[in-house]
Amino acid sequence: MLPSPGSPRASFGSRLDTARERKGNLCVGIDPHPGLLAAWKLPDTAAGLERFSFTVLEAVAGLCCAVKPQVALYERHGSQGIAVLERLLQRAAELEVLTIADAKRGDIGSTMTAYAEAWLADGSALAADALTLNPYLGFESLRPALDCAAAHGRGVFVLALTSNPEGASVQHAGGERSVARSIAESAAAENAAQEGPGSVGLVIGATVGSAVARLQLDLAALNGPILAPGVGAQGAGMQELRGTFGNAIASVLPTSSRAILAHGPDPAALAEAAALARNNLNWASAAD
Repeated sequence: MLPSPGSPRASFGSRLDTARERKGNLCVGIDPHPGLLAAWKLPDTAAGLERFSFTVLEAVAGLCCAVKPQVALYERHGSQGIAVLERLLQRAAELEVLTIADAKRGDIGSTMTAYAEAWLADGSALAADALTLNPYLGFESLRPALDCAAAHGRGVFVLALTSNPEGASVQHAGGERSVARSIAESAAAENAAQEGPGSVGLVIGATVGSAVARLQLDLAALNGPILAPGVGAQGAGMQELRGTFGNAIASVLPTSSRAILAHGPDPAALAEAAALARNNLNWASAAD
């Protein structure tokens, strides 16, 4: 829900908790890959991009707590693609669906400040409810985004453990004092300084398996959300999520993209696929 003029916005962590209570845990990725546009018989143009994006959003708005547009797939269409993304973010706000801009931004100094102002500051046409961040210039390099998000009631998701094979060479480095563990601890420290549910989350792939336990990440101490891409098409379901996240499962925001998007362009089929995914990922009803 958009705040009334002049009223402070509740923290992202609080708003996410409310959305999950209302609509369940599912986050739907809006990923307009050229192959999906073709499968939907849409042109690989800004017009096709807009038709795809808005069809997905309208179909799943009542069935998910958040949507996650993949920013690169809008950028590839230049200024027209960015304009589509701006309109998508605005429409999602009107429909009271939280947005996570999957841009994986990370830089230093004034450049990081500029990214933060673009994606997290009130008044920006690109402002989303949360933004994914890349911490591999050092966690503290993200400070402008962390502070901007906190000031505007928005959130961030910091890459910690990703499912791509190349990620392990950096993220697993250090063994018991791994880079990933350091990132998780830094995020937990940010949330410890906030009241209520934290707004600094982590990105941990749903298919990383035993890596969380092996690298001794204390996710229960995070007090923030965990964005877990890879549900559905990449093979992760409730069993894999429970095996990966253990006692931090209640913090997980599972993300499904291709497994839902493949059912388009029929809005009813998209909604049915989203509803099935949401029901399969309902922690409250899932067997222990």
